[in-house]
Amino acid sequence: MSKKSIVASSATLALASLVGAAAAQAEFLPSDGFYADVRIRHENVDQDGIAKDANANTIRTKFGYKSGVSNGFQFQVEGEDIASIGSTKFNDSSNGKTMYPVVADPVGTELNKAWVSYSGFSDTVIKVGRQGINLDNQRFVGTVGWRQNDQAYDSVVISNSSIDNLSLTVIHVDKVKRIFGEDHPSAAKQGIETNTNILNATYKVSDSLKVTGYGYFLDHDDMVYYGASSKTIGVRVTGNTPLSDGLKLAYEVEYAEQDDYKNNPASYDATYYHVAPTLKGNGWALGVGYESLEGDGTKSFATPLATLHKFNGWADKFLATPANGLEDTYLKAVYKVKGQGNILDGTKIVAMYHEFDAENGSMTYGDELDIAISHPLNVGNIAFLKGASIALKYADYDADDFGTDTQKLWVTTQFKF
Repeated sequence: MSKKSIVASSATLALASLVGAAAAQAEFLPSDGFYADVRIRHENVDQDGIAKDANANTIRTKFGYKSGVSNGFQFQVEGEDIASIGSTKFNDSSNGKTMYPVVADPVGTELNKAWVSYSGFSDTVIKVGRQGINLDNQRFVGTVGWRQNDQAYDSVVISNSSIDNLSLTVIHVDKVKRIFGEDHPSAAKQGIETNTNILNATYKVSDSLKVTGYGYFLDHDDMVYYGASSKTIGVRVTGNTPLSDGLKLAYEVEYAEQDDYKNNPASYDATYYHVAPTLKGNGWALGVGYESLEGDGTKSFATPLATLHKFNGWADKFLATPANGLEDTYLKAVYKVKGQGNILDGTKIVAMYHEFDAENGSMTYGDELDIAISHPLNVGNIAFLKGASIALKYADYDADDFGTDTQKLWVTTQFKF
């Protein structure tokens, strides 16, 4: 039997107590507490060097219950099921179908959330159990919501807002449930046993300026993950400045330093920085960005708990930072249709272009074009369409000195009940 997470076990016991108490207290169980979230996706991958194209048709169903708050207590339980529709013509990382490219959505059913929170202390919320954690822009800690199986954390999260304009979050993580599923044949891909501690503090200087300081202390207990143990200290600044009526300059600037930590057998230090100004107005957003992750040819700046699909191209060629680091220079354009009074309202178009280079040395890794179009399917008062959407997404990575040419296409439909 695999070792149980202390945090998850504690949450299970607490949930059992709360459910028993809830039966005797009707207001604790609001009638709309049950929910479902269904996402159907087709993913095609054409990757040079692999014999066949991947064609993955999957459906992810989340089903759960979130209680109301009673005497400061609240709880949530959520299951998650991923199924393949039709024949499995893709490598899901565990089915051995290596003649196809990887689409990391293995089938399976598992517990996605099981947490209890208490908000009875002044300006403080304590949440214990298996939960999703998304910090800031998810560059360091996220749920990897793009994939069908969420990344979740067996953890204790303490949030405090007792100081005006300051939000403070302290987290201890006991285990990371990975996107590959708890039935994966590799124990290393099922989850990470860890002793990770996180500090994250955001100060609201004004309505248009926020400063966040953070410390991520990853201390992994599994030998296979010793090399990912690290200490990262950084600061992030986000804000916007009006330029004229209807036009503003938004910006984000971030800098961090990372060192080896605890069980990591390597000795290294690396820096990270990201600068991204964006002009916004009349439904448009036009931005440029530069992100740098340092590498010395042996070790590089790493963000193993991030929602990595959000960064460095949707083709996912840089889920692990190359040993010589990574420089990502990109352009981004976004347009959202609104105020037309017709079916086009809510349509969102995103286009990005990336140039990827080594941070250390002169290698040109490649370039990538990403395009996405999404549209809400809200139709009158039809309940099951109130949270519905459809999206088309495309990524085209053109390799030079890193990886191979790869094209990916997704068609996704989602319904929430």
